[in-house]
Amino acid sequence: MKTLRQLLVDYLILRRALGFKLRDTQSVLERFVTFLEGNGFTFITIQQAVSWATQPKYVQPAHWASRLSMIRLFAEYVSGIDSRTEIPSAGLLPYRYQRSTPYIYSDAQIVKLIKAAHQLPSATGLRAQTYASLFGLLAVTGMRISEAIALNCDEVNLCQGLVTIRETKCSKTRWIPVHASTRNELRKYAEERDQLFLNPLTPSFFVAERGTRLTDCMVRVTFVKLSRQIGLRGASDSHGPRLHDLRHTFAVKTLIRWYQDGLNIDANMPLLSTYLGHTHVTDTYWYISGVPELFRLATMRLDRFLGELP
Repeated sequence: MKTLRQLLVDYLILRRALGFKLRDTQSVLERFVTFLEGNGFTFITIQQAVSWATQPKYVQPAHWASRLSMIRLFAEYVSGIDSRTEIPSAGLLPYRYQRSTPYIYSDAQIVKLIKAAHQLPSATGLRAQTYASLFGLLAVTGMRISEAIALNCDEVNLCQGLVTIRETKCSKTRWIPVHASTRNELRKYAEERDQLFLNPLTPSFFVAERGTRLTDCMVRVTFVKLSRQIGLRGASDSHGPRLHDLRHTFAVKTLIRWYQDGLNIDANMPLLSTYLGHTHVTDTYWYISGVPELFRLATMRLDRFLGELP
């Protein structure tokens, strides 16, 4: 009989053949199998599954439930091969997901962040240009950080001002038009990058100092350092405004501008949802209830519609 680790390899191959990417799943299940091996278990038990799934402290219960859900699907597969396998039930770790309250950056804070990025030390100066251009693009497009660092040069059309986001979250491809000013900044960055790397090591649009593709961890560490430097976080704070909040800021400011301009929010919401790459338009509507200023504007508009405000 195959070991759990061998069965995991087979399971991942099968699910990827069905179209699943399983980036997080592979990492989670590999750690789970290592945990079982370390405790002398050769098959999956409910007790061990729950014990491992709930190991991380100071996280939302949704995180535990997500880990256990990945284990449950793997256990269902293994149970057809090893009858000793115990399958955790779907509701074993109940939870109610709570969205984190978004931090909305002021324009001044975004400018300060980009200016700080321009001052990053590097031998060639490219590191500063890379992060300033990257943070600027995130701020004006609301892109996910994973989407930005995955961009290749042929996906950034500087002539048409069109960025192609391929096969990202939810396996969707979309096009993002960018303003002429953004296009000019990206063009200046690309010219400097190409002068330094005549023979590119990667097709990536944004590159690290040594010419390789940026990593998520690399970008987040740099962001935290800069956010502490400019006062967004305290010197020892482990939590604070996040890089992902640039995306929230873009969405919220777009909606506020629409309210102020008197636009039909319901008619335009699908446009913003598509631009952001949301799977469901309800994910975009969440901002109205999740951000006090938007909720106030929505309430005022409803009151006017009902004739309760002049």
